[in-house]
Amino acid sequence: MRLAELSTRSGVSTATIKYYLREGLLHPGRRVTATQAEYDEGHLRRLRLVRALIQVGRIPVNSAREVLAALQDEGLDPNRRLGTAVWALPHGPAPDEADPATETARQTADELMDRLGWRYGGPSGETPTVPAYGMLITAIAALSRLGYPCATADLEPYARAMERIAATDLDLVERYGTPDEQVEAAVALTVLYEPVLLSLRRLAEAEESRRRFDGR
Repeated sequence: MRLAELSTRSGVSTATIKYYLREGLLHPGRRVTATQAEYDEGHLRRLRLVRALIQVGRIPVNSAREVLAALQDEGLDPNRRLGTAVWALPHGPAPDEADPATETARQTADELMDRLGWRYGGPSGETPTVPAYGMLITAIAALSRLGYPCATADLEPYARAMERIAATDLDLVERYGTPDEQVEAAVALTVLYEPVLLSLRRLAEAEESRRRFDGR
């Protein structure tokens, strides 16, 4: 297909496609004349992935390039490839190390990780600490400063619920056949399902409140 058809089928403007080509995010098409090239289904799949990373995930170009490099690294297993993509998503503020509440929050987070048996947080050093771990510390510190419940026992029910949601997330990702499609789905579904999770939580709270308190 020519550039115009690639743009139509992908929903990405020709100017943006040319930008992705210049930045090395999309491999060149097969040159047919001095000024024209042809593109195939592989370009369309990769373009959808790049769009998911940059337009949906709001990942900077340099980070998107790293994700694509990880995808092409045959030494990485699917877990590392998906992790590289999801970790590149924008995250909340890092913990404020000058805040006295941060160290206590970190201890709580580490205890929670140990209790859950999760490997991607805590101080063991066996696996890399993911950005979400820092987000958790920041959130626990905020709860602590304001005097709201945030002990390990308070947080564990939420974490157990997230384990079930994570399994559902990965079930959705595995519906896609190729590594490119799985990374695209992991990024897009992480971003697009977070509002779904928030809305369902609030609806569930409203329903539980109705059951508990309506008519009292």
